[in-house]
Amino acid sequence: MSLQIRRVVTGHTADGRAKVEVDEIATNVISNRPGAASCVVWSTKGFPVDNDGFSDPTKTALKTTVDNGTVFRVVQYQPGVSPRNHRTDSIDCAVVMSGSIEMELDDGVTVELKAGDLLVQRGTIHNWVNHGPEVCTIAFVLISAKPVTATDKVLRAIG
Repeated sequence: MSLQIRRVVTGHTADGRAKVEVDEIATNVISNRPGAASCVVWSTKGFPVDNDGFSDPTKTALKTTVDNGTVFRVVQYQPGVSPRNHRTDSIDCAVVMSGSIEMELDDGVTVELKAGDLLVQRGTIHNWVNHGPEVCTIAFVLISAKPVTATDKVLRAIG
């Protein structure tokens, strides 16, 4: 699996002029399960985000989400990717960049998404299933959120 993501990150000079801080092919590609590879493009802690200074947050290990923060991640799913039913304590905005994939919910409902489709995932248990013949690449921005509650029960992150 060869996930190659060019990331460009801007910042400021000491006198406040714009500059490019990073322009590279991401080197932090990982695989936590067979058939999936991902890299974190950027992450933040706290709201509002602090754009002062420069420290590359991708140089440290991250969980799926950041408490009171954001994660910008790109994931590549091979056909037949191993399942991972999970829920995050975040609102996840996704853009399917290439290929197609099925989002499978815990009630058995599936939705096919293809290149150019957008998804907002709001704390539901879901899985990504690639039955197609080609790799699917999705860009995600995960924004920290309160856990979902239903019938006075807190539905915490799992998986």
